[in-house]
Amino acid sequence: MRDADEATDGPTDPRVHPEESPGFGEEPDGLDEIEVSRDVTLGEATPRELQATDLGPVANRSAVDLIEDLTSGDVVERRRAALALGEERPAEGLFDALVTIGLADADADVRQFAVESLGNLGGERAGDAALGALDDENPWVRAEAVVALDRIDRVAYESHLEAALADDHHAVRRNAAISLFKIRGEDTLDLLLELSRDDSERAREWAAHLLAGVDDERADERLTEIASDESEPKVVRSTAARSIEADPGKFRRQFTGGIENDSADLPGESRLNRRPDL
Repeated sequence: MRDADEATDGPTDPRVHPEESPGFGEEPDGLDEIEVSRDVTLGEATPRELQATDLGPVANRSAVDLIEDLTSGDVVERRRAALALGEERPAEGLFDALVTIGLADADADVRQFAVESLGNLGGERAGDAALGALDDENPWVRAEAVVALDRIDRVAYESHLEAALADDHHAVRRNAAISLFKIRGEDTLDLLLELSRDDSERAREWAAHLLAGVDDERADERLTEIASDESEPKVVRSTAARSIEADPGKFRRQFTGGIENDSADLPGESRLNRRPDL
């Protein structure tokens, strides 16, 4: 059984604990009675597009073939190629393809996967490209750019991560806060207190989660306030309640963050588009 105080997974996924999900126990009369308060985007993706992150079909393709797919394939082939190139050994040709072709693609998911691959490959050129992606028009590309910078060298890019806290999208702000917590630990108290009042419940949920690692009276007071605030979604309140009970030192020692390793699979979000999958 997983330690209830384990810090590696972030806020509890409502799919794992249905009783934490909005609307649990209610019996709406029809679809019009169902209210979705979290950030949910309904799309019209085909089954093939939804399988774009399955790299099985390109497992035996060479880097040259993948670059060809990235250059002239259909949207699914380009997405797969952008993601698969991050599994190759770093080489100048890979960086050229990901930066000049992948990051220039009209499809936001291709750009996002190109940034993810650059983060996997690492190095100064990848970092420079990820910095540029912080200005992408698509928020999920920008959020992935924060992930890449965190992975490449979060300390070197600390000032850029701090600037990302001002982004207008919750995923970018959340990822930046997670990365800064890894760098600063308890010194993130003030920014986490501010994030705990963010307009986005996802950002507030993560702020409550990260406050578990801060041994300070102000953190305890804010968590208690959140946990008892009936205007907050239940998942935010329950996250705060768990954080109150956590040992701050143990939390910091166990915390590996939500934006590296399999960072593309944050709680409640799909690898394809980082939107909550409820």
